[in-house]
Amino acid sequence: MNKIFAYVVGALVVVGIVIAVFVISNELFGDKTGGRSGIIAGAPQIGGPFTLTNQDGQQVTDEDYKGKLMLVFFGYTFCPDVCPTELNVMAQVMQQLGDQGKDVAPVFITVDPERDTVEVLKDYVSAFHPSIIGLTGTQEQIAAVKKHYRAYGQAVDKEKDPDFYLVDHTSFTYLMGRDGSLQTVFSYGTQPEEIVKTIKETL
Repeated sequence: MNKIFAYVVGALVVVGIVIAVFVISNELFGDKTGGRSGIIAGAPQIGGPFTLTNQDGQQVTDEDYKGKLMLVFFGYTFCPDVCPTELNVMAQVMQQLGDQGKDVAPVFITVDPERDTVEVLKDYVSAFHPSIIGLTGTQEQIAAVKKHYRAYGQAVDKEKDPDFYLVDHTSFTYLMGRDGSLQTVFSYGTQPEEIVKTIKETL
């Protein structure tokens, strides 16, 4: 009798452990299907005020884009691979959005303002899509906007090759809400269809 009781108790303990593991796992990982990047809960403040110059030589601020969603990518025009790849994705996103694209501002902010002048930016972004906005500024202005977005950009061996140096930089694309708040972050290589889906759900 004692053995039977011990077996029953043992079985109940095992069942309890299995249920607990299932519940905890579900809370931690949840349903990750669907490929959608959700709003980041508890993330540090990302985004904020900036004053920069667009590819037409006009001074702009973050207030100029309030009321629209912003797709923000930090890079530089001399970038050999990541930047052209991501700007091509951005161009596909704008094409797929069609008329809904009027409510989205795709923004490319340089991390290399010394080489990325207004003229250089204009030629560069126009090669991808007419709606893409190129932004540059002084070293201080670029440093400030990078700080607001927790973005990174650092020249590599600039002294050795002052004309053709590379710049290590952030490869995320930020989706900002109509009020300028962070909605989600897309990692490098995210397909345009996933970005379009998220934008449509956010509009």
